[in-house]
Amino acid sequence: MTAAVILAAGSGRRMGGPKALLVLDGETLLQRAIRIATASGCDPVIAVVGNWDPGPLDPAVRVVRNSEAAEGMASSIRAGIAALAPDVEAALILTVDQPAVDANLLEKLLALAEADTSRPAACAYGHSIGVPAVLPRRLFPDLLALRGDGGAKAILLRENTATLPFPAGEADLDTPADLDGIRR
Repeated sequence: MTAAVILAAGSGRRMGGPKALLVLDGETLLQRAIRIATASGCDPVIAVVGNWDPGPLDPAVRVVRNSEAAEGMASSIRAGIAALAPDVEAALILTVDQPAVDANLLEKLLALAEADTSRPAACAYGHSIGVPAVLPRRLFPDLLALRGDGGAKAILLRENTATLPFPAGEADLDTPADLDGIRR
């Protein structure tokens, strides 16, 4: 069983508010990420949010509030991983701000991870690797030890991580201009 852990707790300082609440094609970025993670077959789906109202969400989704969100991405990863049941074998970690992520990409990434469950699988873009990424349970203690604004990249880089080319993964939504560009 692979769970999805959606990192959505950021305050979106450069965006002027939480990115998760931005609307694209009639749904918030958080609703979109939940829909995509669910369609890819992840179960359970956990949405890690900040101290704000995420609005209406799929009732099957478990919402975890990250009271330490100001620390950075590591606190959201810790909150999401800590919320997983003991029978979860792997975690698909994704963010809400990569507009090119879709269910097809996640299905390919999950298949890559299932081909060798002993190692992580991550998307490759911008001369590196990153989210979305699937990390097996054996790496959960490392994820729970993360601190600060960094994510799981250091773990992915030190492991024999399987990679899925995803050139469009480099584009993310950080500013209102980025969002305007996607809407056009």
